Amino acid sequence: MRTEDLINAMSADAKSVAPPIARTVAMAVGVGTLISALLFLWVLGIRDNFLESLTTSMRFVFKFVLTLSVAIPAFVLVRGLARPDFTPGKSLWWLALAPVVLLAGVAFELLSLPADAWRANMVGHNSMYCLIVIPLLSLAPLAAVLYALRNGATTHPAIAGAVGGLLSAGIAATLYAAHCPDDSPLFLAAWYTIGVILMTGIGALLGPRVLRW
Repeated sequence: MRTEDLINAMSADAKSVAPPIARTVAMAVGVGTLISALLFLWVLGIRDNFLESLTTSMRFVFKFVLTLSVAIPAFVLVRGLARPDFTPGKSLWWLALAPVVLLAGVAFELLSLPADAWRANMVGHNSMYCLIVIPLLSLAPLAAVLYALRNGATTHPAIAGAVGGLLSAGIAATLYAAHCPDDSPLFLAAWYTIGVILMTGIGALLGPRVLRW
């Protein structure tokens, strides 16, 4: 059977195929997130003033707004990309949400702080730690997402791998944000972004190799 015929046949049966694949992706993401969360709590843990910061610091809350604006659109896209009849198209524009949120946060920070404080807020206290921890916490979610995608039939393996890497980085960044003492959007733009881009690139490289069918 030709590839096009196989895709058409699977697309025609989308009603029976889509729900199991969607559940597989959701379960895999849940398992990967749980593994990373347990590792995070065992090795790092949440910071001591977590609850206080959550109720008093807009910068702290902004970190989670940003990381979830990465993870949630990526999760929705990954579920679609697991199906052979899904065409990313305009759906990819949802991935622009996080950069827009980040730019808004950075602009507000630059307007709120004197210019001589910009560099210190960007460098922060934990920059190198951040570059190591986010990719490491991304590994379990990325492996889980790739496993789930292999149970589907994506016709866009590079894109699916990249979005899977983006999702894994969003999950890892959300976990790490609960520990990280640096709350400035300038710090997020400088260091969290590197981890997200790195994992997206790794996912894009693995996608064609792992998800080919």
